[in-house]
This record gives sequence, C-alpha cells and structure tokens, in this order.
Amino acid sequence: MAESVFMSLPSQGSTLSDLKSDGRARSHLGFLAFTTLCFFAASSTPTPLYHLYQEAWGFSSGVLTLIFAVYAFSLLAALLIGGSLSDYLGRRPVIFGALLLQIVSMLLFIFASDVSWLMAARLLQGFATGLAASALGAALLDSDSVKGPLINSISPMLGMAVGALGTALLVQFAPLPLVLGYCFLLAAFVAQAIYLGRVEETVSRQPGVWQSLKPSLHVPQQSRRMLWLVLPVDIAAWALGGFFLSLSPSLLAAATGLNSPLNGGLAVAALTLSGALAILSLRQREPVLGLWVGASFLPLGVAVILLAVNLGMLWLFFVGAVVAGIGFGSSFLGALRMLMPTAHAHERGGLMSAFWYSATWPSAYRHWLPDSLPTRQGW
Repeated sequence: MAESVFMSLPSQGSTLSDLKSDGRARSHLGFLAFTTLCFFAASSTPTPLYHLYQEAWGFSSGVLTLIFAVYAFSLLAALLIGGSLSDYLGRRPVIFGALLLQIVSMLLFIFASDVSWLMAARLLQGFATGLAASALGAALLDSDSVKGPLINSISPMLGMAVGALGTALLVQFAPLPLVLGYCFLLAAFVAQAIYLGRVEETVSRQPGVWQSLKPSLHVPQQSRRMLWLVLPVDIAAWALGGFFLSLSPSLLAAATGLNSPLNGGLAVAALTLSGALAILSLRQREPVLGLWVGASFLPLGVAVILLAVNLGMLWLFFVGAVVAGIGFGSSFLGALRMLMPTAHAHERGGLMSAFWYSATWPSAYRHWLPDSLPTRQGW
C-alpha cells in the first residue's frame, strides 16, 4: 500500500539518512514529534484568550478576525517562500530558524500591551509555523517512513488540543492568564533550540538555495494526481479547524450567552482530540478509508454544530465538534498516507509545504470576508 509505494521509489539526491543507520535516525523521532506538537500548541494558545484581549484593549470582532488573518497569511507566505528550503539547506537549519522566530513571537505575546503587539506576534508566529510545518514534517518522514505520516497527522491534533485546553485551564485556575501559557511555551522552544544540535541531519545540502526562495510551490510530477485527489476533503477539514481556532469562543458566546474561556478551549479540544483518536483507530487501515470517513463525518458534524448554534445548546455543540473532529483527523491521516509516499527524500519538504498551503489557503482567505459573527437567529 502507501508504505510499499514509498519503499519502491528509487533513491534520488544525496541523503545523509542513506549513510547512517535507521536506529540513529529514529532516536530523535520523539523530539521531532514533540517539537511539532509545541508549534501547533502555540498556534491555538491565543484562542481562549481572545475575549480577554478584547476586554482589556477594547478592539472589535473585525479586528479579531484580522488578527487571525495576519497569522494565516504569514503562514502561507512562509510555505510559498521557504517551504522547500529544507530540501536544499537541510532540515536542522530551517527548524532552528523557525524556533528562533517562535521564541521572539512568544516574547511579543508575553510583553504585549496593545493589539499592535498581538498582530506582530501572530505575524511572526505564522511565518515560524509555516517553516516548521514543512521542515519538521519532512524530517519525520526522513526518520521513519512508516511512523512519519502517523506522527505528522496526530501531532498537530494533540498540539492544538493541548494549547487551547491547557490555556483555558490556566485562565480559569492560574494567575497571569495572558502570559503564563506563553512562558511555558517559551521555555519549551528554548530547550528545543538547544537540543536540536544533537539531532542528526537527514538530507545533505544541494545547490539552488537562493532559487528555492522564489515564491512557488514544489509538487513532484508523480505526486500531482494524488494531491488533487486528496485536497477537497482536506481543505474542508482545515477550513473547519481554522474557524474553530479563531472564532469558536465568539460563536459560543453569541449562541449561548456564556463567555467562559474554558468553553473555547473545550471546543478546540473536542474537535482535535476526537481527530487524534480517529487517527489512532485508522492508523493500520487502508489510507483511502480515512478519506471516506472524513468525507462522511465532516458534513454531519457541521450540521450538528449549526443546529446547536441555532438552538443555543452548548452540549450539542460539543457533540457536533466531536463528530466533525472524527472527520477532521481521518481525512488528514488518509491524505498524508496517500500523498507523502509518492515523494523522494529530497522532494518531501517541498511537497509538505505544497500540501499545507493547498489545505489551508481557503481558511486564510475566508478571514478577509466581511465580518458577520453568528447569532442565535442564524449566520
């Protein structure tokens, strides 16, 4: 199946993993997985805090939408400009650069005093996450062609759940709600930047580094048909994920009248943890089954969410989030397992960035639409 397709690909380009034992390459798999998790945890950390930011600084819901749009477009810019950079420069330098940018963004969050700081932090965070998504994803595939797709699909789910729910719990029960979560993440990113020096490089440098920085998407010829096949359901999944990360707290407040930050964190966790469980359940099944499950559960979950919003029923909203989350995780796993084995080692960074870009750009452009927050009377 997908893994056998990968094994049948002939080796192209010079890869350091060809020269080193699999055991040594896989010894840092946990570090790469944890780093990926932390990047996505950081992306969802502001979600339960948006209402607190609005109360403290008095900006409108339109500005809130713009804050997320800044993050989304910065992420897309990183994928366009630096998505294939790790194929030429190496995985470690790109991951290190992403960690440095993320560290600076955490500092901006911690010392933020108005909405301009928040936008600057999200701008840097989006670019860092775009670089990390392609480089870390490719490094995971380099290290283990079997577990790599599984970790690539489950780490974002767990990360977003940890970031949103963990921050919501800190807001509810801990002091310094606007900074404590970022302090924990800052410590993690600093430690990861230090540890990265112990991680072996998995690809050798190739000429064409500066050429690779021209805004473009690099999809190998043999991967294009599969990319088009998996994109529709994956675009739908990440459009829903982007909506939950940006506007689910406002949606819940408008629909139920409850403004607890914990609800926003629980909403993201319900979506992503059910997605993670779906990934674990389907990890040994045929990849195409994931796409079928995703295509079935995503619209069903959205329908339940719409019903919950119009009825103002919080518990039903969470039921819909769980159902949609099963579709979210299933489709993401199926897409990755079907697509990534079609790429050679030196093509994985570019293909990962093209996959992320293609899956997330509709969510980014949605945030430029005129602001119209939902109410109990409808959308």
